[in-house]
Amino acid sequence: MISYQLKGHSLQNDVQTMVQVFYANEHYALVEDVATEGITVKSILENGTAEAVLFLDGTKQRAWSMEYLEPLTPKESRRLVKRTIYELLKAELRIRPQWGLLTGVRPAKIVSTLLADGASDAECFRYLTEDYLVMPNKAELTIKVAKAEQRILEGNSDGDLSLYIGIPFCPTRCIYCSFTAYPLKQYEKRVDEYLDAMCKELDFIGDYAKDFQMKNIYIGGGTPTSLNEVQLERLLKKIEELFDTSDMEYTVEAGRPDTITKEKLRLMKAYGVNRISINPQTMNEDTLKAIGRKHSVEDIKRVFHEARELGHENINMDLILGLPDETVEHVERTFAEIMKLQPDNVTVHTLAVKRASRLKEEFDQHQMTTAEILDKMLVVAEDYAKKLHMEPYYMYRQKNMVGNFENVGYCTVGKEGAYNIQIMEEKQTILAVGCGGSTKTYDAKTDKLERIFNVKGVEEYIARIDEMIDRKRIGLGGLK
Repeated sequence: MISYQLKGHSLQNDVQTMVQVFYANEHYALVEDVATEGITVKSILENGTAEAVLFLDGTKQRAWSMEYLEPLTPKESRRLVKRTIYELLKAELRIRPQWGLLTGVRPAKIVSTLLADGASDAECFRYLTEDYLVMPNKAELTIKVAKAEQRILEGNSDGDLSLYIGIPFCPTRCIYCSFTAYPLKQYEKRVDEYLDAMCKELDFIGDYAKDFQMKNIYIGGGTPTSLNEVQLERLLKKIEELFDTSDMEYTVEAGRPDTITKEKLRLMKAYGVNRISINPQTMNEDTLKAIGRKHSVEDIKRVFHEARELGHENINMDLILGLPDETVEHVERTFAEIMKLQPDNVTVHTLAVKRASRLKEEFDQHQMTTAEILDKMLVVAEDYAKKLHMEPYYMYRQKNMVGNFENVGYCTVGKEGAYNIQIMEEKQTILAVGCGGSTKTYDAKTDKLERIFNVKGVEEYIARIDEMIDRKRIGLGGLK
């Protein structure tokens, strides 16, 4: 348990997220008094001094402070609180987090704002490295990604929409997964009912979207290809009936090779899907078994080659660095195999230990990657991306990532995943159907988002589909 105390301010989230950078995957508690057992971090902001103090078993160990001039803006208050904790724990633990004071999900969004205000690349670099103590290599990555995203976002127009379709079923649940996903065997008798409800919601979306321009469709999950061939064709046919997919990015997250057949790949191609993901996560057999995958490395290769033979010209592969018990050599082996396949996109994730995952429950049973080792893994990924003639085009971060690093999407020229950029940068209305779906409506005039949520449970979604549609009817009414 890591305790923290506030004095002179109420910036609880900023304190906790900064503490989590140094003490990841712990339990955290806001306390009124310094704890008599364990670690307490006290954050102070008052009378012209910002200070962070570290206590162990109630005894003061060290402190770090800096002076400031009143009045403080909310942004500067947050920066000072984070800076003092950062300097305190960096000195105590001898760790230099590469992202400095940045704890948010979308670092490129900061640079995008600066560039939109006329800042130069050099000014963006100084802002990140001097104000937020970001390491130079991460600052350069952020600027490169922001500019790649900007090229896609410049094509946005009022009235553009994207659509997310959620298939929440998986053959098994991976050890690290915290998404809305349900075991197929348990729910296979309800899949058709789920599709009935989803088609009803899609009918509403299809009618609503006639007044707008649908730019991207993304079918994700779960594992969309856990649907059988008849069910998959039913869904693809419904989409074809409602939307003109001939001039848009149309993605299916095919995901796990054990759910992909040649017929499913043929159906996706026949119905206009022009981007698919085949996601190995690793190309090491022992790791695949350990994380709960029911397929082999050879299955991954076979499915990839079948997709190419059937004419799929834009294939993404997701990989995870920092999986339990993996070393730099494992990552080298994975990328050597990926190199032979020559995908069009590679999305490199660093493992995040999510609260709702089985890995969180079994955390003590695994040998977890250190920040130092993960840094070396990321260098391997970056080097192989260059060998594949890929550039970074989108990036995001998550809480509880091992080493507090980042997820990066790399692609060959012209194969950017536009939907990924839209969902990350939140500059477009994205409609979501299916259980757990979160529709985000974007107002370009105010640069604000509003959210409309669907229920998470399969049974609830089926039973309450009319309510889900009514929520959208009300929430989307103001956009017409």
